[in-house]
Amino acid sequence: MGIINHCGGLLLISFFFMMSLFGLTNAAATYNVMKYGAKADGKSDSTQAFVKTWAAACGSAKTATMYVPKGRFLLKAAVFRGPCKSKMNVQIYGTLIAPTDYWALGNSGYWILFIKVNRLAVFGGTLDAKGAGFWACRKSGKSCPVGARSITFNWANDVVISGLVSINSQLSHLVINSCNNVLVKNVKLVAPDESPNTDGIHVQTSTGVTITGATLQTGDDCVSIGPGTKNLHMSNIKCGPGHGVSIGSLGKEGNEPGVQNVTLTNAVLSGSDNGVRIKSWARPSTGFVTNILFQNIKMRNVKNPIIVDQNYCPSNQGCPNQSSGVKISQVTYKNIQGTSRSAEAVTFDCSSSNPCRAIRLHDIKLTYMNKIATSSCNNIAGTSTGVLMPQSCLSTRT
Repeated sequence: MGIINHCGGLLLISFFFMMSLFGLTNAAATYNVMKYGAKADGKSDSTQAFVKTWAAACGSAKTATMYVPKGRFLLKAAVFRGPCKSKMNVQIYGTLIAPTDYWALGNSGYWILFIKVNRLAVFGGTLDAKGAGFWACRKSGKSCPVGARSITFNWANDVVISGLVSINSQLSHLVINSCNNVLVKNVKLVAPDESPNTDGIHVQTSTGVTITGATLQTGDDCVSIGPGTKNLHMSNIKCGPGHGVSIGSLGKEGNEPGVQNVTLTNAVLSGSDNGVRIKSWARPSTGFVTNILFQNIKMRNVKNPIIVDQNYCPSNQGCPNQSSGVKISQVTYKNIQGTSRSAEAVTFDCSSSNPCRAIRLHDIKLTYMNKIATSSCNNIAGTSTGVLMPQSCLSTRT
């Protein structure tokens, strides 16, 4: 598949380009949040001080660094808006803390938001979103706010996110939406396995995203890939607990862009509910999934190591004819080994109206309780080569 060399090259090019573009040694000016009134005591509201610091740095004619020293800084919902006059670095040595009262973030849907910023690098730092209270509210059935994603990048281009640690997000930890050319490197995103909707990294409507060296322990998808994602390369990912690496759910909307050119390689998934998953609603849609490679993946006690589910329909509401319009094709599973927590390790439940096509299995070895696992296929055609455990159920035609 052409994506292998293409994305591998993109990874190297993107890394060196970004490092040269955002090297802190080239920063011409440094703006310390303490000088703009931020307090490192974990109690004083530093939101406006951070926003003022950003405004000053963003207005610099030369490369600028927004500097957050060691300490604990309390922040409410904060927006860092561009465009800026030059390249922007955000260097965080301290910990940013959300209010314990989850209502303090309101219904904005975000905690820390970067919007319409180009040539941006965020280095280091810890985000503590104090999500436990919000999760408890949702579990209780009480009236709760919509919840906040910890750090979001909207309409941003040429972005580096390196060394970030995020814990206890209310919802998703890191969201990349409508962005181009993003490198996510050496991040650690952690929330309890029972925390609802705490996806690690969510990517949608974005092109040229590279994720490498990520440790993701969440209550939902480690990586979730939404509509309009293309040229996404993921490598050296550690996932678990969580719901695995998921393309979807897709097809909720009738008119929806597709997902294409996605690679996951050199990953370890441990104790997750799913391994590699493609999921779509059982309803009409213009969506599609094509040119996908899952390669060199180790499964350790994963409930559903390989799964395609095109019959997603919570409570059986809003799914006429129970058939997905999302077209899945050219998906390769190569060198995937390990253990399944379920007897059925490979599940392909594809759309009856749009069967999965050109699916490739090569060197699959998955066991269940020291025995060969099983597989099941509905509405799918493809080819199988190499060692195949469980035995392939793919048909050469549907």
